[in-house]
Amino acid sequence: MKTLIDHLGGEGAIFRLVNHFYDLMETDPNVADIHRLHFRGHGIDHTRVQQADFMIGFLGGRQHYRETHGHMDVRQIHAHVPIRQADAHAWLTVWDKALLDCGFTGEKVDQPRRAVNRVAQILIKDVPDWRVGETA
Repeated sequence: MKTLIDHLGGEGAIFRLVNHFYDLMETDPNVADIHRLHFRGHGIDHTRVQQADFMIGFLGGRQHYRETHGHMDVRQIHAHVPIRQADAHAWLTVWDKALLDCGFTGEKVDQPRRAVNRVAQILIKDVPDWRVGETA
């Protein structure tokens, strides 16, 4: 039985998608606020690898992220990140652009796209602007 990742072209296709997504994140001035959040963590290069490993497992492929971290609980993963509605919207806009740019269109993409959208919505927290008081 084929998994979602098989229908999407395998691990290599997901690595290309995630890398293109983060290339956009690093260059699109409309998502500069989200890009800055990565500097509060382990950095964008680390995030690229972690996101690819997570998405591969999320789509039914190897479970390297789960094996490494012991879970795939997105709320726990993002507990330290102040995600506002505008942040989720901007992230999803760039994700949709990356999907389109990489040729991920049609019915095979609809299900995982809806799932990623739902995940983004559950991560929204009612927090003040994370930049308040920041000096960096």
